[in-house]
Amino acid sequence: MEKRLAHNSDFVVIKAIDDGVNVIGLTRGTDTRFHHSEKLDKGEVLIAQFTDHTSAIKIRGNAKILTQFGEIDSEMKK
Repeated sequence: MEKRLAHNSDFVVIKAIDDGVNVIGLTRGTDTRFHHSEKLDKGEVLIAQFTDHTSAIKIRGNAKILTQFGEIDSEMKK
């Protein structure tokens, strides 16, 4: 079975500011579930994409997030 990406899929660039940034992909559909996770160390970059399967991306930790809408900084919970 061939995997296909959604047309006009949006990309997100995530750069870890500190070690231990968690990036979690969430599924689409009636039941939202975790389907993938990555842990980034300081300076590492992940390029993620929204697809037919991925409806949301959760980011924990200090990171810089670049989207088509602009730049956002996530922060550690204090």
